[in-house]
Amino acid sequence: MSREQTKPSESVVQQLLAERRELMVAFERLKLELSEVRSAVGGPDPRVRDLTAEVERLKYQLAQARAEARLLRDERDELRKGVEHALDQIAKQ
Repeated sequence: MSREQTKPSESVVQQLLAERRELMVAFERLKLELSEVRSAVGGPDPRVRDLTAEVERLKYQLAQARAEARLLRDERDELRKGVEHALDQIAKQ
C-alpha cells in the first residue's frame, strides 16, 4: 500500500475541520440564545404558585382524613371492648 492510500486526503480533513468549526459556532449561538431566553423569562413558572397552593390544600385534606381515621379507629376499638365485655358478662351468667 502506498503512503497516500493509508493517509486520508487533505480535502476530507479540511471538510471535517470546516464542519467542526460550523458546529462549534452553531453551538455557541444556541448557548447565547438559551441565555437570552432564560433572562427574558424572568422568575419562576407562574404555575408553581398554583401547584404549591394545591399541594398545601391536599396536605391539609390528608391530615384531616388521617385524624378522622384515627378517631374512627379509636371508636371501633372502644366498641369492640364494649362488645367483648358484654359477651363476658353474658357468658358468666
